[in-house]
Amino acid sequence: MLSKALSAFRRKKMSTVDTAWLRMDSDSNQMMIVGVAMLGKAVEPDALKHALTTRFLAFSRFRSRVVSELSGNWWQEQAVDLDDHVVHTRLASGPAAGNKPALQALVGALSQQALDRGKPLWQMHLVDNCVGADGRVRQALIVRIHHCIADGVALVGVFMSMFGGEIDVAPLEPSPRAVAAAEENPWAQILLPVTVTSIKAIDLSSSMLVKSLGMLGDLDKLGGQLAELGHTAGQLAADAVRLSTMGEDTFTRLKGKPNGKKHVAWSEPLPLAEVKAIGQAFACSINDVLMASVAGALRAYLSAKGDAVAPDCELRVMVPVNLRKASRQQKLGNAFGLVPLVLPVGIEDPVARLYEVRRRMNDLKGGYTALVAMSVLGVLGATPKLVQNDIQNYFARKATAVMSNVPGPQTPLYLAGSQLDQVMFWVPQSGDIGVGVSILSYNGGVQFGIVTDDALVTDPDNIIGRFAPEFEKLVLLALMGSC
Repeated sequence: MLSKALSAFRRKKMSTVDTAWLRMDSDSNQMMIVGVAMLGKAVEPDALKHALTTRFLAFSRFRSRVVSELSGNWWQEQAVDLDDHVVHTRLASGPAAGNKPALQALVGALSQQALDRGKPLWQMHLVDNCVGADGRVRQALIVRIHHCIADGVALVGVFMSMFGGEIDVAPLEPSPRAVAAAEENPWAQILLPVTVTSIKAIDLSSSMLVKSLGMLGDLDKLGGQLAELGHTAGQLAADAVRLSTMGEDTFTRLKGKPNGKKHVAWSEPLPLAEVKAIGQAFACSINDVLMASVAGALRAYLSAKGDAVAPDCELRVMVPVNLRKASRQQKLGNAFGLVPLVLPVGIEDPVARLYEVRRRMNDLKGGYTALVAMSVLGVLGATPKLVQNDIQNYFARKATAVMSNVPGPQTPLYLAGSQLDQVMFWVPQSGDIGVGVSILSYNGGVQFGIVTDDALVTDPDNIIGRFAPEFEKLVLLALMGSC
């Protein structure tokens, strides 16, 4: 069936939302989602290629290159040579404490290495001899996929589908119907109380909005245009104006002009059950606890660098919000909106900081900011690239970081008899944003990851090492009855 599909070499128009991500590549930031999976024992390249053939290549985007023409951008299917996409390498033996820094350096270098536009925009590196601080030797699988193919939620789902839930049982191949459903128009699956007619209106309104957004100064007209969408007009317009008129956050050493050299780091897993218990103790969600820990870690890092952190210091992070229904998590393409969350980094007290994060998270719920942001992406993909860059940089100046939180499966997964021990990923940063924070839960644990630009932060481990202590402060205060 796969060979028959490949022989057709179909061509499909790229959506304006995916086009926006395709055009965001810059010398400072490549629009790639980068992941690292740590495997309990080494997997042979042929076993990985088999999983890719049956899982990844079943989706046409993984066997299609991008063709750019005056009429727009297209997905052009072609024959795929997996030798172009699977690289097998090995780390040199490191000190007794392990060679994790060498693996992190490799991930950092690959995160800014452009993918070959003449081939489908993804690549994987199998890295042998990865020695952790616990002395265990594992194999790393570094995954790089361009954001125009799909967003993080979809890609994590497809990646996890390569793994089986039992050690000696391979995952089932996706059915033709499932593949077709994954590649249909993502606009039809918005997880918000908006009618299908309204969603289609947003998709079709790109040309109308382009006329209004021809200049950066016209951003304030976005609310008026969205007001034509019907019964959601008031909230849509208010959120559109709020998004387009938000002020800049506090300037810290985490903001500046990136130079394109990336550093990455990731933590060891925290017990997810413990995070949930602390959330319940303080009547907060798991996300509230995790976001508050991020705010505390950033505050501690700035203070350790000798920077004064004023009580009103606030750092805005752009948080991707999934707009798919739960049953459509493997749909490819980009179906999410960016919601601005302002972290109260200036609040010193951990509990007060947690409650303020909860309040701000609750304020964002029930609004249409994510939907507005997604419609803006559609507009950007339909505008001239110069206009897209201006608007993109306008929003980038308002934020310090991009932060993504993706839930993974809570039972162990296996590939060719090897257990997936840990998994982490990083989302790309656009414009002049130089910090990306990622949170991913898997198999009862939750991990923090961070990617930073060399011009801003050269020691991301110094930030990562502060996440767990900030969480432990909440644990201690809960035990002391401070909730």
